[in-house]
Amino acid sequence: MKKSPIKQPQPADLNSLQRLYQNGQFTVAEQHAQTLLIQFPKSLELLNLLGLCQQSQGKLREAAQCFRKMLALNPAIAELHFNLAAIATELNDVKAATASYRKALALKPSLTVAHFNLGALLQQQQLWQQAAQHYQHAVTQQPDFFQAWANWGAVLQTLGDLHAAEQCYRKALALYQDAQGYFNLGTNLYDQGRHAEAIEAFQSALQLNPEFADAWNDLGEIYRDQANLDEALRCYREALRIQANHARANYNIGESYSLAGHYLDAIPYFSASDFADAEERVLLCLYKTRQFEVFKQRLDEWIANNKHSSVLLGSLSTHYALNFGLPNPYRYCQNPMAFVQHTTINELADPSHPLLSQLLNDVKHLAIAERKQGRLYYGMQSAGNLLQRPEASFQQLATLIRAKVKAYQQYFADSEDALIRRFPKQLEFASSWYLRMKQGGYLTSHIHEEGWISGCVYLQLPDKCQNHEGSFEYGTDGDDYPRLHDNFPCQIVDQKVGDLVLFPSSLFHRTLPFQSDQERICIAFDIKPL
Repeated sequence: MKKSPIKQPQPADLNSLQRLYQNGQFTVAEQHAQTLLIQFPKSLELLNLLGLCQQSQGKLREAAQCFRKMLALNPAIAELHFNLAAIATELNDVKAATASYRKALALKPSLTVAHFNLGALLQQQQLWQQAAQHYQHAVTQQPDFFQAWANWGAVLQTLGDLHAAEQCYRKALALYQDAQGYFNLGTNLYDQGRHAEAIEAFQSALQLNPEFADAWNDLGEIYRDQANLDEALRCYREALRIQANHARANYNIGESYSLAGHYLDAIPYFSASDFADAEERVLLCLYKTRQFEVFKQRLDEWIANNKHSSVLLGSLSTHYALNFGLPNPYRYCQNPMAFVQHTTINELADPSHPLLSQLLNDVKHLAIAERKQGRLYYGMQSAGNLLQRPEASFQQLATLIRAKVKAYQQYFADSEDALIRRFPKQLEFASSWYLRMKQGGYLTSHIHEEGWISGCVYLQLPDKCQNHEGSFEYGTDGDDYPRLHDNFPCQIVDQKVGDLVLFPSSLFHRTLPFQSDQERICIAFDIKPL
């Protein structure tokens, strides 16, 4: 039997509703649509206008219900799934929004904005590869979609493909020059160690928007790396002038005071920040100023209320326990000396393998800025993230290191320590750099607060002299932590070319001075949970 056609309202009534909606008279239009729907309950045009009026008034759940009724009548309309996805996004229902965008694109793959919106949702969920695919679809379908180019660049940068990310950012800026675009480019160039170009990008962002607090802060971080501390502080303070609660600027000023030994001045800035390990930095300042009772009280509060996953507190708690002869209550790396592994990358130890010479050539001729730091003497450290660079030698070394880190995890798999229980699922390099030291060179004792597992691979070493010159030393004391006695264990590793030392980032380590006139070259790195 042939179905009767669905009754539809008169075109004049629909046109009247359309004019009310277009003129912004959403409440009146909604009331008229509700009245007409009593007579025409299955009219898609009426339901659509009602849903749009409700959405415009912020009645999101009612609007969503309208679009669901329409989809029950005709589930093959891609734009309805798109509208429902947009409402679910406004309601912070990421799962429903993602599903609706996927349905819209299954019906209409050419719906460019759906690709962009879905990419943004996937990016929000840290599903980087999927997000990148949808941004790529968006720019393929609409090459002048500068926001899609910019977002694709951000995802690629997160994935470590810095060169491809840079190209996306530059494409976006060629289409539309805005402060955010130059800021994105600046962060990318900074990660590549191209500091002069990064400064230009951040300055371009600030020319377009002088009140861009993040750009002031990141510009300050470059000046910090160049040891221009006065200019760095000026930039941080500009960020705080614009945004008094700027987390990273407060953190950076606190870190500047802390590195200068002004721990009491640092505390208010760390306390005002929720960036990274700012709260733990307050405990560090208390400990270094020997406020042991307040430190212990704050440490106990932290242990009671937070996960045992802070590298800095792992170091502090271990040092405090050894200092006072007490059990260590913090379950992150309670005995860091037990988690050091000295191994070898065979491809580097084999004289016939070309990788070593390729790495040394790239290190010595690389166009990358120097990152100055106060712990390194008679040497230089590269800026950027070395093992994310596109050169084949660094990419091959990164692959070999990842394999060694997986073996390290398997070796300690039976441990109940939080270091192993919370081991990074994805082995991405949070930071990596080369260190080149000349005669008299050394690196003072420190930890890597922003890491989880750290390591160092040796490419060129001076001839061994007496007293372990140029060797790697690790232990449970360093960085001028206050000592009540000298009973802190330490160990020296005499390394060879091709050796790799892996250790918890909370473990103190240093390079012993050497007097040979031969250069010492190594590549260090941090891996941490993303």
